[in-house]
Amino acid sequence: MPRPAQEVADIFRDHGPAWRSANAGHLSLGQLKVMSAIENCRTAALGGHVARCEKCAHTKISYNSCRNRHCPKCQGAAAKDWLAAREADLLPVPYYHVVFTLPAQIADIAYQNKAVIYDILFKASAETLTTIAADPKHLGARVGVTSVLHTWGSAMTHHPHVHMIVPGGGISLDGKSWISCRSGFFLPVRVLSRLFRRLFLEKLIAAHNAGHLQFFGNHAALADAQAFAAYLAALRRAEWVVYAKRPFGGLQAVLAYLSRYTHRVAIANSRLIACDRTSVTFRWKDYRADGRDRQKLMTLSTGEFIRRFLIHVLPHGFHRIRHYGLLASGTRADNIARARELLAVSNSQAEPTAAAVDPGKPACPCCGGPMIIIELFGRGATPRHQPTPPPIVIRVDTS
Repeated sequence: MPRPAQEVADIFRDHGPAWRSANAGHLSLGQLKVMSAIENCRTAALGGHVARCEKCAHTKISYNSCRNRHCPKCQGAAAKDWLAAREADLLPVPYYHVVFTLPAQIADIAYQNKAVIYDILFKASAETLTTIAADPKHLGARVGVTSVLHTWGSAMTHHPHVHMIVPGGGISLDGKSWISCRSGFFLPVRVLSRLFRRLFLEKLIAAHNAGHLQFFGNHAALADAQAFAAYLAALRRAEWVVYAKRPFGGLQAVLAYLSRYTHRVAIANSRLIACDRTSVTFRWKDYRADGRDRQKLMTLSTGEFIRRFLIHVLPHGFHRIRHYGLLASGTRADNIARARELLAVSNSQAEPTAAAVDPGKPACPCCGGPMIIIELFGRGATPRHQPTPPPIVIRVDTS
């Protein structure tokens, strides 16, 4: 795949030092580490290896990736490995996509309390879905949930929400049968929305009472319990956004969706259009518009672009992909086996494809032959073997 004309790494390398200096004391250690990792990704600073084609002896140097979860270049390989493990968990049933979004007033205080409020978002949304699904008035079954946290909108603004991938059915409460949802319909979003609102606010108030929330700047007064209660009053009457999309068109569509969403970062390099000394231009999607009008260009000052990117750095050790219900880690294998038994599906059908497990040796760009590693070199070192210059192609006009 050709290198994009612009990369986040280029912006950080060219403008990062001056921006860090101008914002000294206002950046977290995590944000500084992310900038450093992206700047050094796939450069000599991280070391690498030299590979040679077994057929034509073409030689190529490959530098190590930083493997940081916020790096736009490192998520493709991470997503492949994750998908290979998840493919075996898929069931031959329709899958639904449900989105739980926080109101803007909550997103504002989440920015100052990321770990606490993102965790509440995960727990409240999962509890909402599993509770309504288990209710005999709706589905009456135990369901499995894969949740993925996104904290950004298309313009890289702070917009925390959770994407859920859910099988269209679950194991009956007595464990004796598989209960499928109605065709094209999973659970009522209004019922989900109201329970989500209640559960989230209960957990948020409990966190405030326990002293787990901090407030700064314009929100400093919210440290007072009465002020905080008044701030939340309007939210108790507002409709919270829960969105359920139509079911996916087959298991391969589920995998394709997961590969796009599970390891996505605030902006992909492919969306960058231009960067100069003072600004960055990128593509974004305006969901308030329809059709082709949704695709737009936005230009930000370089400093504002860097700031927006870094507000989505997650707290250290925070898990942005979580599993609940039938897919909870401790009981996943047994629950999947039981679901397959009830659906009369053999476990052999769940094995990952050979391509997902063993991608094989990389191919030579010149002749397509297999490339083998002939040298490893450490951080900052210069490899002994040098790359082969690209072949010169001479076209002869025979007309």
